[in-house]
Amino acid sequence: MKIINGGVTAPKGFQAIGIAAGIKKGKKDMAMLYSEAPCAAAGTFTTNVVKAAPVKWDQNIVYHQETAQAVVMNSGIANACTGTEGYGYCEETAKAAAKLLNLDPLQVLTASTGVIGKQLPMDVIKTGIETMVPMLSHSEAAGTLAAEAIMTTDTKKKEIAVQFELGGKTVTIGGMSKGSGMIHPNMCTMLAFITTDAAISKELLQKALSGSVQDSYNMISVDGDTSTNDTCLLMANGLAGNQKIKEEDQGYQTFKEALDYVNTWLAKHMAADGEGATALFEVKVIGAESKEQAVILSKSIITSNLVKAAICGHDANWGRILCAMGYSGAQFDPEKVDLYFESAAGKLKIIENGVDTGYSEEEATKILSEKEITAIADVKMGEDCAVAWGCDLTHEYVSINADYRS
Repeated sequence: MKIINGGVTAPKGFQAIGIAAGIKKGKKDMAMLYSEAPCAAAGTFTTNVVKAAPVKWDQNIVYHQETAQAVVMNSGIANACTGTEGYGYCEETAKAAAKLLNLDPLQVLTASTGVIGKQLPMDVIKTGIETMVPMLSHSEAAGTLAAEAIMTTDTKKKEIAVQFELGGKTVTIGGMSKGSGMIHPNMCTMLAFITTDAAISKELLQKALSGSVQDSYNMISVDGDTSTNDTCLLMANGLAGNQKIKEEDQGYQTFKEALDYVNTWLAKHMAADGEGATALFEVKVIGAESKEQAVILSKSIITSNLVKAAICGHDANWGRILCAMGYSGAQFDPEKVDLYFESAAGKLKIIENGVDTGYSEEEATKILSEKEITAIADVKMGEDCAVAWGCDLTHEYVSINADYRS
């Protein structure tokens, strides 16, 4: 597998574009993704009981339709808590795109992100679709415009593409995502769109995605808030020409490894770009007796506001980490825990068997002052492990969310 330039337009047959349609003042706010061939489509969605209209629309297509071929996206308005009117606007959006793309409306997925409770301005949406269809392009630049158009409080676009071989054919997976706040996925305001030219059955495509999100998007948290709009869509058009993956054989495993890489890369970059964040905070729990135990412990640490604030202050306040582990609900012996801090500046054991090692505060501060910081907790109970990603908690996070609707 190799990383290549590009994003969702990197695989064969995919086109995209992003524009400033007028939903947000002076910013890109609509995007479109289109495949020249029908796609097997898979998806994972928010577990929040309050689900946005586009989530419900997409679930119907992913769960009940054989193929999909396009996605219309907007930022600025979430189309959540908008009742039957909001759901009707998803249908109107799909019909408007389908007419111009010569598709069935049930082949058009929709996605929205932004302020909850507002209805979509359908005149702007329809004009945006009419503008975008002639602009659709295979180019890398067009994919980047789409990645920029789905951003809300994100400070950086997030896109990646990889290539690998399947049966002598070159297969590509591309992806883009957005998410900076209201990030605590359980399948965030997280949107991810993954494209591939691999030929793979719809059933195995869904299985690969469902498994992949568990160790990627579901292992990140910015603020502990699970969005109403969380959506990850994966579309496979088969244009790479590989022998269709119908079994969980080596080809499936190779595909899954590449998909895992793309999703993990996007997840980590969302965590690093958390609202107001100055550092990516990675937590590894090792020596666990089960994967479930490791997941619970690692996510409890990255979601602790006190731990996040300590990371912001470059403060090796390890008691907060042990405390977060203690209330996680997972059972372990705190008197056996070893804890390390690691970054580009070095690695330092902070506690051994639950007790302070007498470490250098100066060295710890140096390690915690880097842009990417890892805490490693060894609970010495078994061979399982898990990795979670979050970010520090800064004054800027409050400033952003206090003014979000302004």
